[in-house]
Amino acid sequence: MAHLIDGKQFAAKLREKMTGQIASIKADHNIVPGLAVVLVGEDPASQVYVRSKGKQAKECGITSIEHKLEDTTSQEFLLNLINEMNNDPAINGILVQLPLPKHIDSAKVLEAIDPAKDVDGFHPINVGMLSTGGKGMVPCTPLGSLMMLQDYHGDLTGMTAVVVGRSNIVGKPMFNLLLQQSCTVTMAHSRTKNIEDVVRAADIVVAAVGVPELVKGDWIKPGATVIDVGINRIQLEDGKTKLVGDVHFESAQKVAGAITPVPGGVGPMTIACLLYNTMVAACRHNNVELPAA
Repeated sequence: MAHLIDGKQFAAKLREKMTGQIASIKADHNIVPGLAVVLVGEDPASQVYVRSKGKQAKECGITSIEHKLEDTTSQEFLLNLINEMNNDPAINGILVQLPLPKHIDSAKVLEAIDPAKDVDGFHPINVGMLSTGGKGMVPCTPLGSLMMLQDYHGDLTGMTAVVVGRSNIVGKPMFNLLLQQSCTVTMAHSRTKNIEDVVRAADIVVAAVGVPELVKGDWIKPGATVIDVGINRIQLEDGKTKLVGDVHFESAQKVAGAITPVPGGVGPMTIACLLYNTMVAACRHNNVELPAA
């Protein structure tokens, strides 16, 4: 049976490490990282997510600022708020929770955020920096996935990796991160021919396609490491619902060398990496070195 990569445990260790680093930044430079989160509307899942971000930020020593806006908020008001936060030296990270109401252009909103404060890593400048090897902000879910891979394997140089899914949020940045680690990377997607054979050739499989249990155990190379980014709610025959990933866990676990569960794998790392990005941004804004662990 595959080794279980516990994202919840890894995220807790990362937050513990950051708490010490942030305490050092405050003691040595009188700097407290600040994270501003904007929530527009009443989406229940987004509300839970924002509460969790705020709670974990405070536990790490980050100042958490929340702007909860009505779903009738105009695009102009939101853009003005972002401009104010861009110019506020106490705020190092800005996150606008998606999805936004239909009358607001998400692309314009994300592009309005100062790239140096874009802790989600979605700004086109940060996307370009990642693809060219620059020092931009890295999207949180791919960053968390990479951290877990490095923790398990150490050096990834020369390993063969397949990323299943080509989204801007996970697939494409994950491809670039693995390429930076000197992996040989293939991106598979809905139009890939003989996708099972493509996946079966990989030492590392990152599934981020949004299709419940698409990747079966017989797609996995024996001993491969599987990072399952997917989170899908399916209905069972008895009417109950269950959260599953993009990988068929039961069959893949029998073949893989290591695998992340769903839930409890990549998910907890996303918030932890958001806080990590905020800490990194605070250091960059103030021209100070990131403290060692």
